[in-house]
Amino acid sequence: MDAIFTERLTKSFNNTTNALDTLDLNIAEGTAYGLLGGSGSGKTTVVKLMAGLITPTSGHCEILGMDPLKKSARLHKVCGVMTPSAKMYACMTGQENLVFFGEASGMKAADAQTRTAELMKDLGIWQARDLPVSQFPTGMLQRLSLARALMTHPQVLLLDEPTVGLDTEGAEAVLGLLSGLVKNEGITIFLCTHQFPYAQQLCTKFGILSEGSVVADGSLEVLCRKAGCRVRAGFRLPEKDSLKGFQQRADGFWEHEIDSADEMPELLRKAVAAGHDIYEARLCSPTLTDAYMALLGKEGLL
Repeated sequence: MDAIFTERLTKSFNNTTNALDTLDLNIAEGTAYGLLGGSGSGKTTVVKLMAGLITPTSGHCEILGMDPLKKSARLHKVCGVMTPSAKMYACMTGQENLVFFGEASGMKAADAQTRTAELMKDLGIWQARDLPVSQFPTGMLQRLSLARALMTHPQVLLLDEPTVGLDTEGAEAVLGLLSGLVKNEGITIFLCTHQFPYAQQLCTKFGILSEGSVVADGSLEVLCRKAGCRVRAGFRLPEKDSLKGFQQRADGFWEHEIDSADEMPELLRKAVAAGHDIYEARLCSPTLTDAYMALLGKEGLL
C-alpha cells in the first residue's frame, strides 16, 4: 500500500487560477519524499489537502488508505502535520503545550510527559522547557512545532518548511532526527521546502512544483538526467591564470562538464602538461539545486 496517494488532486481559490493542478503522487511507505518549489508554487496547499485542513476542488487523496476528510480523527492518530500556521498556547510553556497535545491525542499523561522530554532533548530545546511559548524565538518555535507533530509516533509525517528560521545547528538536529526516523522506524516523510540542500540530505525521491503543477519527479539521478546536468571537473588555478574550455565560478574554481569521472585524470594531466599550476582538483556532482534550476529553465518557468 502507498503511504501517500493522490489522483488529479486540484485546488482553486475563488474560482481563479488553480493553486494546485491535477497532482498525481504514489509514495511508498518508508520513503522520504521532497516536494520542491518557491514561494507561491503550491507547497502549503498540498500539505493542507493531505492533512484534511482544506477541501479539494477536484481529485482524490489518501494517506495510509484513508481519505483525510472522511477519516480525519483516525488519520491524525497516525499522521503528524507541521505547517507554518500551527498554533501553540502562548501562555503555556513549551513542555506544557506538548503534554497537552499528547493527551488530547489520546496519550496517557505519563506517556505524554516521557515523550515530551524525549523530543525536546532530541531537538535541543529541553533547556527551554519552562519558558512560555510567547518568549520562544522563531527557530525554537519551529522545533517545538515539529515535536508536536511527532508526539504520537506517527507513521506519516507531513512537513511544510520545517527548517525555515533555523540556524545550521538547529537544522542539522532536525535533519538528523528525521533521517533516523526513516532509517530506524520506517516512517514516511513528505517534506515541502525551498531549501534544496536540506531536501537532498534527507530525501531519496523528489517532485519539482511550479505554479501548482509538478514539472518533474524522481530520484536525484533521474532529475539530473532529465535536466541534462552532468558531473563537472573543477580546478583551482593561480589568480591570473585561466583554462580554455572551462568556466570560472564565483568561488574561483574553473569547471568543465564531463561525461564520467574517469575523464578526470586525463584532464588533469593535460592541464599540467600545458603549464598550468593546479592548486586543487575536485569532481563536482550535480546537485538538486542544479537540477531544479535547469528543469525550470527548460520549461520556461524561470
